[in-house]
Amino acid sequence: MAEWRLVRGWDEAALRERLRALAGLPRNFSEPPEVLARLPGWNQYRSEAVIAHEQPGPPADDGYFARARMAIANYQFSDPAVVRAHFDPRGPLLERRMLLEIRVLALRYLCGTVVAAVEEGQQSDQSRFAFRYDTLEGHIERGSEWFMLTKDHATGRVTFRIAAAWQPGDFPNWWSRLGFRLLARRCQRRWHRRAHRRLVGLIHVSLEDLRPEQRRLVTEGPDVQFEWGAPPPAREREVIRRT
Repeated sequence: MAEWRLVRGWDEAALRERLRALAGLPRNFSEPPEVLARLPGWNQYRSEAVIAHEQPGPPADDGYFARARMAIANYQFSDPAVVRAHFDPRGPLLERRMLLEIRVLALRYLCGTVVAAVEEGQQSDQSRFAFRYDTLEGHIERGSEWFMLTKDHATGRVTFRIAAAWQPGDFPNWWSRLGFRLLARRCQRRWHRRAHRRLVGLIHVSLEDLRPEQRRLVTEGPDVQFEWGAPPPAREREVIRRT
């Protein structure tokens, strides 16, 4: 079950100990992550926003795409007032174990995830970077979430997209499960909107300043398109366009 606390969080030593414990945890779902969005009984949400415009062509070495890529890989887009990620940044992104500290009102839940897929590539018309994490045993949700960054070479448009398929997971008590049912949609919408807005701010920070640790910037955000509900039509079901 997810560990929880009221008001106060965990110190660095406690977080290191819990990160080590994640190494042996399996996913808390058995279905193939690649097809969750097409299976009945799985909730979905998606959000997408244009976060910047660069010069047409492939991404510049220190442009908006490159900065957004670093911020996404380090989970810096997440508002720490809602979800804070704890992980060892020295290791590779693929197979990274992360503790997500989920905050709901005065409650804090520690939930484990693993980065199970990383995709990066460049075609003649588009550059893209994406990673997916899967939830681990004890998470209050079960499922997968993709974070995708693309640049359209013709227009220079840089777009950030989040797509998830999930079910309720393992709750430490009955009132946590009830609260999740009542507040989940509202909290997820708020987190999505803030994620896109924070990323807009972070792309104006230098790569050197982004590299060491998270920085919280308050800015006006883009127009975020948020979707919730049943699986999309068959022609739109592929969450990631494979390169």
